[in-house]
Amino acid sequence: MRNRRTQLGFCTMFLAGLTVGLSGCGRLQHAGDVTAPEPIVVEGGTAADMGQADAQEMNQAETKPMEQALMMEIPEPEVTREPVKARGIYISSYVAGTPDMVDRLLAELDRTEANTLVIDLKDDFGRVACEMDAPLVQEIGAVKTYIPDIGALMRKLEEHEIYAIARIPAFRDAWLGDVRPEWCVHNADGSVFRDRDGNAWVNPYKEEAWDYLVEIAVQAGKLGFDEVQFDYVRFCTEKKMKDVVFDETDVRGRSRTDVISEFMAYAYERLKQEGLFVSADVFGAIINSDVNADAVGQIYGEMAKHLDYISPMIYPSHYADGNYGIDHPDLHPYETVRAALEDSRKELYFAAQESEHIAQVRPWLQDFTAGWLSSHMEYGEEEIRQQIQAVYDSGYDEWMLWDASCRYSWGGLLTPEEAEAESKAEAESAEVPGI
Repeated sequence: MRNRRTQLGFCTMFLAGLTVGLSGCGRLQHAGDVTAPEPIVVEGGTAADMGQADAQEMNQAETKPMEQALMMEIPEPEVTREPVKARGIYISSYVAGTPDMVDRLLAELDRTEANTLVIDLKDDFGRVACEMDAPLVQEIGAVKTYIPDIGALMRKLEEHEIYAIARIPAFRDAWLGDVRPEWCVHNADGSVFRDRDGNAWVNPYKEEAWDYLVEIAVQAGKLGFDEVQFDYVRFCTEKKMKDVVFDETDVRGRSRTDVISEFMAYAYERLKQEGLFVSADVFGAIINSDVNADAVGQIYGEMAKHLDYISPMIYPSHYADGNYGIDHPDLHPYETVRAALEDSRKELYFAAQESEHIAQVRPWLQDFTAGWLSSHMEYGEEEIRQQIQAVYDSGYDEWMLWDASCRYSWGGLLTPEEAEAESKAEAESAEVPGI
């Protein structure tokens, strides 16, 4: 697999004069089971890449006399995380568990610049997609086996040099509403809060739920995923949330944005020790918008301090008419994505003044048609290419395409050879004064 993380452990021992080194879319009946992100829009306002977490330095054991060598402790293997420039697509766990669909997807990935699959390891309804050696998962009974042979899938991805990301929806979880209601958001009358689709939401103030999410993420690494991506790392934003109550023994004076940032810091510290990269999806609406940030509990710059990658969902369809001075953002994919990423850069510049580590930006782009909008257009190859070009023109070089039905506009992607040639030409142009 491309730049897979590796575990490196070593100890040098001298004994008898010898040195021993210890060294997935075609037929898609169920692909739409996963819901698309809510179309939360930015009502107003405008909306650096800095530092990857450094690999830990390895401490070499000093050469010992023979009598000490036998007693020398072998240090625990340390983890080196090797980053990959990820450009890819999302697929549901159903698609990932259907071999012929995966094979067709891999054929497309092999012939294009895309190199990444974001796969539901836990779906939007709280079900874990495969069997795993995780006590809490087993106790809760969360497994619904969409991917019957996860080992075969991961081996196939490795053969095709695919960067594998495990998507883990965090705080929207219908299953926990039934089996762990005490972890969930409650109405004033004591009943479990449910959104318009009938889904319960985990109470982010319940820190025991954090361990459950981290346990699933740790297992993702053991299964062979390179990265975990948390989605729904937020509070529900529906109007009915005005009726919910939070126990002060859980809240302890913390705001919504406080607790989301604390969860992200907790998960990040645990998972990077496992050799995993950590990313999170956030609404484009929170960039430069205190109102939206307070509603969902996400502060863009703060979250970026506790992630390797931050992925704003900057779908043009999710911006209100007039935002960024654009009459109908869905009709202007290049301009909308470019404006959102310019705001991202500004926001992270200020965050970087307060932190030695800031996540890299890897946005979600729109590969679906927003038929619910009065002013919309069909999204296809040209619209995909415009958004990707806006990413590059904004100084970023990673992106992901979202379509809940997993049907992608492959013609909007370059071949690996075309992408390499384009990248080389842009680099050469940047070196010539006046260009």
